[in-house]
Amino acid sequence: MTFSTLECILLNPTVNAYLTYYLMRCYLKFMSLKDFLPAGMSGLFLVLTFPRFNLAPLAWVGLVPLLWILSGKKPKQSFCLGWLTGLIFYGGVVFWVTNTMVNYGHLPFLLSLLVLSLLVVYMGVYVALFAVFLGNLGDTAIWLRWVGAPLIWTSLEWVRAHLFTGFPWAILGYSQYQALSLIQISDLTGVYGISFLIVWVNATLMAGAELFLRRTSRVNTLSHNRLSLSLMLRAFFPLLALLFCLGYGHRQISRWSPGTMTEDSKGIRTAIVQGNIEQDKKWDPIYQGEVFTTYQGLSLKASRFFPDLIVWPEAATPFYFQSDRKYQPQMLDLAVQSRSYLLFGSPAYELNGDKVKLFNRVYLLSPEGEVLGQYDKIHLVPFGEYVPLKSLFPFVHKMVDGIGDFAGGQEYTVMSTPMGEFSVLICFEAIFPDLVRRFVKEGAEFLVNITNDAWFGRSAAPYQHLSMVPFRAIENRVPIIRAANTGISAFIDPVGRIVRSSDIFVDTWIDGEVKLKTREMPFYTLYGDCFAYLCVLLTGVLSVTQAFRIKRWEAGKRF
Repeated sequence: MTFSTLECILLNPTVNAYLTYYLMRCYLKFMSLKDFLPAGMSGLFLVLTFPRFNLAPLAWVGLVPLLWILSGKKPKQSFCLGWLTGLIFYGGVVFWVTNTMVNYGHLPFLLSLLVLSLLVVYMGVYVALFAVFLGNLGDTAIWLRWVGAPLIWTSLEWVRAHLFTGFPWAILGYSQYQALSLIQISDLTGVYGISFLIVWVNATLMAGAELFLRRTSRVNTLSHNRLSLSLMLRAFFPLLALLFCLGYGHRQISRWSPGTMTEDSKGIRTAIVQGNIEQDKKWDPIYQGEVFTTYQGLSLKASRFFPDLIVWPEAATPFYFQSDRKYQPQMLDLAVQSRSYLLFGSPAYELNGDKVKLFNRVYLLSPEGEVLGQYDKIHLVPFGEYVPLKSLFPFVHKMVDGIGDFAGGQEYTVMSTPMGEFSVLICFEAIFPDLVRRFVKEGAEFLVNITNDAWFGRSAAPYQHLSMVPFRAIENRVPIIRAANTGISAFIDPVGRIVRSSDIFVDTWIDGEVKLKTREMPFYTLYGDCFAYLCVLLTGVLSVTQAFRIKRWEAGKRF
C-alpha cells in the first residue's frame, strides 16, 4: 500500500463513518452510557495534573471515579472503562505529538492523527489492564482492591517504562514535581513510589466511600462499629505513609539544599547557552554560519562573567565537529577565547569499510583548546533517531529529520575537570531513571542534560519534559544543568528545586553556580528500582492467589 493510497482511505468519509459505528457498537455492547462520565472524568482529571495545567492536587482524587464505576463490572466492561480513561488521559497529555510530526516530520495532519491514535491506544491499554486486574479482585474484597490498586498501577507503569525500549512519559508521580517535601522519598523508591502513594490514596478514598455506604445501609450497631474501625484502619496507613514522606522530605531538603553546604563545598560557575535555532533551519546549509555565529556570540557574552563551564544544547553544531575543516578550528579557538571548558553536542560518525555509523555525540573542550572527552548517546529515540521495523512502517522514515539513523553508544562515560566529574544525558535519556543512576554510580558528581526541544513547538511538551528532570536530581542527590536549544534551560539542585530557568523560544544565556557535596550515594543510586520490582512481585503473587481463589469458588459452585 502506497502512502497516497493510505491517505485516501483515511480521508474516505464512508470508511471513517463505518469505523466510528463499529467502535461505538463494540463499546456499547459491554457497557452503558451512564458509565462513560465517571471513566471520562478520571481521564480528564489526570490530564489536568500535568504541565501546563499543573493542577497536581487532582491526582489524589483523579482515579476515584474510575474505581467507583469498576465495582461489579465484568472483565470486558472493566477493560473498556479503563481504556476510555487511558485514551483521554494520555491523549490529553501527548497531543503535542501531532505538532511534531506535521511541522518537523513532514507528515500530513490526518496521518499524524493516525500515528498519535496508535500511540495513545497503546498507552491506554495499560490503564485498561489496571482496570481488569482490579476488577478481577472481586467486589466483596474491598481490602484486597485497596492494597492491589497501587501495586497493579505501579507495576504497569514500570512495564511501560521498559517494554519496547520504554516510554515512561506521563508517569503519574511526575505530576507532583513541584511538591518538593513529598517527592524526596524518590531517593529510596524512585518516581514509582510517588505513583504508588497517589493511587493508594485514591483507593483509600474509594474504599472509604464503599464502607461508608455499607455502614449507612445497616442497623446492627456491632456491624457499624466494625465498619468504622475498618474505615479508620484503611485511612491510617496511607496517612502514616504521607506523614512519613513529608517528614523524610523536610529532613532531606534541610540536608541537601545548597544553602546548607559548607564553604569547603566545590562550586562550579556555569553558563548555559540557549541558541533558539528553529528546527527547519538547524540542518539547512544556508544557515550553518548563522547558527554558529549565534552560539559563538552568546558564549563570548557569557565569558565576560568568567564561567568555569559553558554548556551548549544537543546537536548545537550543524556540522561534524570531528572532521569539519572550517568550523572545528573555530570551536577550539572559542574555548580558548572564553577561557572556559566548553561542552556541546555534535553529530559524529565512524567508518567501517563501506559502512558508516552515525552517533549523537557530545564533546568537552578545555580552555586550552583540547578535546578532553566525548560521549555517545546510549538510549536512542524510536522514530526520532532511528526507525524500528522499517518494513512495517514504510511511511515513518519521513519523521527522521537531519542526517539519518543513529547507532547507540556503549559506555557510561564520566568526564573529568578540575571542578569535578560529571556525565551527560542527551535529550530523552533524562527520563530513564535506571540509565541515569548508572552514570552517578560510575562517579559523576553532577549531571548535564542537553536537549533539543524545538521539535515540540509551543506545546506542553517542553514543560512536561522538564518536570521529569528534578526526579533524577533527587534520586541521585546530584545537581543537574539543563541546556535546551529553544528552552527550557535550567539549573536544578539536589532536592529537585528548579533554581533558575529560561523562557521558551528566546536566544539567551543564563548563569548559575552548581554546588557539589561530598559524594554519598543514596539507596536508589546503589540499588535502582527495588521498590518497583517488589510491586511487580507482589502483583504477581496477588494475581495467582486470586486466580486460585476463583478456581476454588467455581469448583465449589459446581458441587
